[in-house]
Amino acid sequence: MSREITLAALTMAALTIASAAAAATPSPPNAEAYIVWPPDGATIVGGKFWVRMGLRNMGVAPKGVDMPNVGHHHLLIDTELVTEGEIPSDRNHLHFGAGETEARIELPPGKHTLQMLLGDHRHVPHDPPVYSKKVTIIVP
Repeated sequence: MSREITLAALTMAALTIASAAAAATPSPPNAEAYIVWPPDGATIVGGKFWVRMGLRNMGVAPKGVDMPNVGHHHLLIDTELVTEGEIPSDRNHLHFGAGETEARIELPPGKHTLQMLLGDHRHVPHDPPVYSKKVTIIVP
């Protein structure tokens, strides 16, 4: 009987530790991410341009830096916002893990959407998530 209680207690302790490790990093309620440039509705001739990313009431730090109220930018291109789990790293989810606040990108002709999402030291959105409004641009 005591062995069953011990196994149950160990299982519960492991679940508690796993929950704590998976918990999202908190963000202040007044934090705000935004795209400085390009503006919504912009026409980008040639498709090469600088994206400038802004953040209020939080700081930007490189990936792996585990401090309160900091994170790093992720640029979502032509994709929907998902605020749970690790942020993917692919052609639609650009990571700026060195703490960059601007980047030169190139997009093919067409209509595109851009949105920023702040990630914590593990590339996971904060709680509550900090993200920008979606911006639509046209590359003729």
